[in-house]
Amino acid sequence: MNSSENPVSEPDVTGEPDVTGDDGTTAGRDDGATPDDSSRLFPRVTAYRFRRGTMRPGQQRNWDEHWPTYGQNVSDETVDPEALFGRKAPLVVEIGSGTGTSTAAMAAAEPELDVIAVEVYQPGLAQLLGMVLREELNNVRMIRGDGVDVLTNMIAPDSLTGVRVFFPDPWPKARHHKRRLLQSGTFALISSRLKPGGVLHVATDHVDYAEWIGPTGDAEPSLERLDATTDRGHVPFSLDRPVTKFEGKGLQEERVINEFLWRRRG
Repeated sequence: MNSSENPVSEPDVTGEPDVTGDDGTTAGRDDGATPDDSSRLFPRVTAYRFRRGTMRPGQQRNWDEHWPTYGQNVSDETVDPEALFGRKAPLVVEIGSGTGTSTAAMAAAEPELDVIAVEVYQPGLAQLLGMVLREELNNVRMIRGDGVDVLTNMIAPDSLTGVRVFFPDPWPKARHHKRRLLQSGTFALISSRLKPGGVLHVATDHVDYAEWIGPTGDAEPSLERLDATTDRGHVPFSLDRPVTKFEGKGLQEERVINEFLWRRRG
């Protein structure tokens, strides 16, 4: 998840996070989590920050009325895509969908694909839910929880056409590198959930993280690197991402966007 767009999360301790807004206030656990399921929603989180810690009234109404249809909390129940979407279609999982701007735009452009957006940030999911309702994006569903937990417990092996990870938190301090999402074990997990020929698409605007991501992904023997320019025709979904305001700000600051593609062998 992008540190400029999404909450900043601490991934080492299981338990209920403190939700701290820009004004320093603490919101605590929201209505979407119960004492029994909070550790599953935030298995790698101890605290995170975001600009607006509560949902607007309209978002709350949408959440109360439509979340049971379009979303669910992380669990140990394996997703049945045909039951979830009411059809059989190629399935893409986006890990860390943030406020959902890219998710909604890409889903609208590719109605033939089904998309599961995974995010811990409830106001971000509520914003995406609003876009889903307004634009009638019937090919989008959401899971609230940690991406590794969702992949491990809810996504069947060999079932995905694609996985998207856009602007994950870079955790720039060396002592925090172990908190980065894209570790060797995560690459192996993602690969195991991809079908043979399925593709992992990663984007980052953080130079040091890009230097970490490339070799770590290349070291996974079940994945082969594709070139984001010359191999676009070998990817079973679009690589065209809308430029969000946060990415645009980074471009104005002359940060380079690095795109990575890996295809599962076999």
